[in-house]
Amino acid sequence: MKPIQFDTWKETAKSFQYRNYNISYHDERQAEEQDEVLLCIHGFPTASWDWNLMWPDLIQKYRVIAPDMIGFGFSDKPRNYEYNIQDQAILFESLLDSLDIHSVHILAHDYGDTVAQELLARFEDRKKAGIEGLQIKSICLLNGGLFPETHRALLIQKLLMSPFGFLVSKMSSEKIVRKQLCSVFGKNTQPTEQQWQEFWTLIRFNQGQKISHKLNCYMAERKRYRTRWVGALQNSTIAIRLINGTDDPVSGIHMVTRYNELMSNPDVVQLEGVGHYPQVENSSGVLGAFFQFQTDHFLQHKN
Repeated sequence: MKPIQFDTWKETAKSFQYRNYNISYHDERQAEEQDEVLLCIHGFPTASWDWNLMWPDLIQKYRVIAPDMIGFGFSDKPRNYEYNIQDQAILFESLLDSLDIHSVHILAHDYGDTVAQELLARFEDRKKAGIEGLQIKSICLLNGGLFPETHRALLIQKLLMSPFGFLVSKMSSEKIVRKQLCSVFGKNTQPTEQQWQEFWTLIRFNQGQKISHKLNCYMAERKRYRTRWVGALQNSTIAIRLINGTDDPVSGIHMVTRYNELMSNPDVVQLEGVGHYPQVENSSGVLGAFFQFQTDHFLQHKN
């Protein structure tokens, strides 16, 4: 299939109303009989466009749902909004319910990993209480801060968390953001000029760079809810795979080491020479590892 064009991605997006705000999302499959649903959850500070290189392959096997979370991409970015992980999880549940979707596989990255952890915790809570709701069939996680003790924040993230975070957001320029974002890519897998311009378009859409300090609050939430979110991973009975770009300075091989320590039966695929954005830096490697995970999960479930 032909690669997706950025302008086409924006033009073909659908719209969902959440708390009276517009949420941009994509919902696509190649054939109506594809009833397995894959929910793709993007990271900070970009958007669902991060999945574009994998998209043509994913939609051949799944009905794929990929929103821009509130505050990100082409969705609304209200200034006076209480952004938090729990709210983003509710957004996903609300969107899926509106589409009459009640079970999903999840593919998540970065900030999206934390949202996936909250969705998993909510799923486990419902199971224990005997309450109906969204069923999660499997989770595949890419590089992200699964454990606050191993997350190595960038300088700009530390500044955004400070009392002067609003000023950092206000003063954020293309040059500053580009330098910080490119620093988490692998040495030999840096984004092209076109890819960077697409990233920057998504970040600054509706002046999104000016709310970066509000979105960045998830780092403090990871510490506050560590027991809940790490516990959800450790105690889950569903299949979970971690695909990790080992050269990521934020959540690379050091995070894998901690993951292997804390998970009783860790399923990890390491991508050497890849940084924080494996789905962009080595999309074929991620696709191969993800599809193999899904095949193994299907065979295990069938047996």
